[in-house]
Amino acid sequence: MTTTYVTAGPYPAQQTTYITTGPPQGQTTYINTGIPPPPPPVVVVTASNTGRWATSGQAFSGTAATLLFVYGGMDLAQGLGWSLNESVFNSTMEFQYSWFFGVIIGAFVSALTVSFLPKMIFYGLGGVMNLIDAIIFVSAPYQYESILAARYVGGVGIGLITVPFLIHAAEVASSSNRGSCCAMEQYGLALGIAIQVIYDAEWNTSLDMTINRVHGIFGIVFSACALGSVAVNSESPIFYIRQNQENKARDSIKRLMGAYWTREAGDQAYEEAKLYVVEGSSQGYGEQLGESIMPFLKLLLFRCFVAFSFSMPLSQSEQYSTTFVYFTVDAWPPIIFGILRLIGALITIGVLDTVGRKFVSLLGLLCMAGLMLGMAGVYGDYSHVYDYYYMWQICRLGMAFQFFAGLFVCSSSAYLGEAFPMRVKPFLIGLIVCFEQVIHIIVIVTFSSSAAYYYRYYVAVGIILAVGVVVVAAIMPETRGMTLRQAGARFRRVHDVMAY
Repeated sequence: MTTTYVTAGPYPAQQTTYITTGPPQGQTTYINTGIPPPPPPVVVVTASNTGRWATSGQAFSGTAATLLFVYGGMDLAQGLGWSLNESVFNSTMEFQYSWFFGVIIGAFVSALTVSFLPKMIFYGLGGVMNLIDAIIFVSAPYQYESILAARYVGGVGIGLITVPFLIHAAEVASSSNRGSCCAMEQYGLALGIAIQVIYDAEWNTSLDMTINRVHGIFGIVFSACALGSVAVNSESPIFYIRQNQENKARDSIKRLMGAYWTREAGDQAYEEAKLYVVEGSSQGYGEQLGESIMPFLKLLLFRCFVAFSFSMPLSQSEQYSTTFVYFTVDAWPPIIFGILRLIGALITIGVLDTVGRKFVSLLGLLCMAGLMLGMAGVYGDYSHVYDYYYMWQICRLGMAFQFFAGLFVCSSSAYLGEAFPMRVKPFLIGLIVCFEQVIHIIVIVTFSSSAAYYYRYYVAVGIILAVGVVVVAAIMPETRGMTLRQAGARFRRVHDVMAY
């Protein structure tokens, strides 16, 4: 017979068998079982993009649009008073507001089509239209009708890329650098404004080349570079998921993550994007519109402040005060006027994803309100427009205002990309962009170069901005480091006082 004894012993007991030879009935087997030895330790290192700056894939995705926004900023500044050496063109109201009408048309078209067309199409078409704009400026610099048509075409081109870019930048960026990626819209515009203001104010009219031709040359360079960079654009994985193209979505995530990609991190990013699409697709348009009422009102107010940050009265006031103090606009204040806005935007890009959107925008808006009311106080006495001291104060206040405007405006781009549910996002962003252009047009058609107008304008806008500080502090959320789903949920709250 065979007798088996099973006993439990502590690790590292091993199985032991005792076998005795003899008659068959005398065989005995002893088996000791214990806890099996653990497997060798495995160290798993997961790389994720937690850095502040975008990867090369994310940066390349916004290059084309950023270059086009630079030329768009030049057109914007040209329509808001910085076409000093072409007085015949600048004196007509249609020349001034034509570009803004074009932006409205382009934003309307892109809002209707961006959900089912790749972003590359919009960037390419916008680049071609801006290239046409620039070529007309070079080839027919003295023809008013041609230049006017070019400004309409250029405005449509910028409108075509604005809505897709704000959506695209928010979708391709990680939660740790979405603010800086979206802020490239306002950075590009600020760079274009700086270029136009500086070379327009400092241009020597004795040169053989007209300033409109120089404007067109800048446009050709930026538009051609933008068209060349369209080829390296990476489509959003969310767009591919909505088209049921999983493999392309995963490939897009891999390109966007770059050196930070691992299989685990890629799967995690894909699941988050898929969950965003599933949640957005599960709701109807009516339900999402209902949820978007509060975010829309918040962003409409916020983006309208952006229109007040660079306007015809601010430009004309800076030009008049500089001319009064230095007897010519060809002096250093316009240079600082343009550069300070660019510096403010650059600083904001570096802190949007660390300090946060809300704190930076509150600081910029508060200082803008104070400086605007300060200029209103100077213009309150109409005789101050003939006083050297007070005009010098206006000149300095205007330069400082542009710095804090640069701090403020970049947050609006990040907020627009985060605030709305997926289905209705293009329509609401397009509507807000159109409202922004309408404000510019209203200011242009009502503008009057007089101390009384400056006083009324600065008082009204200063009060609006001051009230806006309180409203923004009470209702705008802080969304740094959040996913698109988390940021959208925060925007749907009625109030949100957390600033950091």
